[in-house]
Amino acid sequence: MRVGVLTGGGDCPGLNAVIRAVVRKGVTEYGYDFVGFRDGWRGPLEADTQTLDVPAVRGILPRGGTILGSSRTNPMKIDGGVERIRENLAKLEVDALVAIGGEDTLGVATRLHEHGVQVVGVPKTIDNDLGATDYTFGFDTAVNIATEAIDRLHTTAESHRRVLIVEVMGRHAGWIAIHSGMAGGANVILIPEQQFDIEQVCAWVESRFRTNYAPIVVVAEGAIPQEGQMVTKDQTLDAFGHVKLSGIGDWLAAEIERRTGHEARTTVLGHVQRGGTPTAFDRWLATRFGFHAIDAVHDGDWGKMVALRGTDVVTVPLQDATRELKTVPESLYDEAKTLFG
Repeated sequence: MRVGVLTGGGDCPGLNAVIRAVVRKGVTEYGYDFVGFRDGWRGPLEADTQTLDVPAVRGILPRGGTILGSSRTNPMKIDGGVERIRENLAKLEVDALVAIGGEDTLGVATRLHEHGVQVVGVPKTIDNDLGATDYTFGFDTAVNIATEAIDRLHTTAESHRRVLIVEVMGRHAGWIAIHSGMAGGANVILIPEQQFDIEQVCAWVESRFRTNYAPIVVVAEGAIPQEGQMVTKDQTLDAFGHVKLSGIGDWLAAEIERRTGHEARTTVLGHVQRGGTPTAFDRWLATRFGFHAIDAVHDGDWGKMVALRGTDVVTVPLQDATRELKTVPESLYDEAKTLFG
C-alpha cells in the first residue's frame, strides 16, 4: 500500500511527531510506502509531493511546525477540486490518505471520504475545539507558552501599576484563555462563549487595584462584548470563510483606560503560541495519534478520526469530529470567575 500524508490549516507543535509516528510504524510493521503532500490540500490538488521515508523523519520529533508545509487551501471552493484530487491520487498510485488538521482540514477529509477517497483523520488544533476527542495536540504547548507570558507580565504590571491585557488565540472557543488564565493567575478571563460586560470588567480591574496589585486580563481573540460585535483585523476572508481576528485586546485597553483612568497595555501573543518545540505531552499524544492512524489505515477503517478518550486512543467517525465545536462549558467558566477581581 502507498499512503499519502498531509498537514492542513494552521501549524502547531506536534505535527512532525505525527508524521514521524505514521511513517515509522507504517514502514517497520506494515511495509507501506509513503508520499508527503506539500502545503495541505494544495499538494494533492496539484500533485505536489516530497519524499517521506524513515530517513526523512529522523530528528523531527522535537521540531515545531511541519516538514510538509501547510495552507488553508479549500478544494471544495475550486471547480472540479474533488475530481482533481482523485485523479492525482490515482496517477501517483496513492491508495489512502492520512489528513492531519483541524475543523476545516477534517471537514474536507469528510467530504472526500463521501466521494470514495480512503482517508483517515488526525485531530490537530491549538484551540482544542474539535468534538469527539478530549484533547488535540498543540493545545498543551500553546497553553504553556501563554502561561509563561502571563507569569512574566505580572512583574512588569506590578512595577508600573498598569493594566496588562494578554490576547490569546481562540476564535470560537476559549480553552487556551481559560487554561492559561487560571494557571497564570489572571484577574479577568474573557472567552467567546460568554459575552462580557465591559463595566463589570472595569469593576474587576478597580477591585484588583484596591488590593494594591495590578490586574492581568486574559482575552481570547474571539471574545465579544455584550451587544457588540466580534473585533476583527479586517474584513477579508480566507478560503474557508474566516475573517482575520485580532484587535479585541487593543479595544479593551482603550475602554479600560477611558472608563477607569488606569493606564492599560496589550500583548498579543498571536503566532508565538503556534511555534517552537512541543511539550512532552504534545509529543506523546501526537506520537500515539500517529501510531493509531496508521493502524486504522491497515484495518481499512476509512472515514474515521483518531481521538483521545481518557487515556485511550480510539477511532470515531469524521462527522462526529466536525459536526459541532467543543466549547468551554458555563460551569467551568463559573469556576474560573471565583478568581476574578
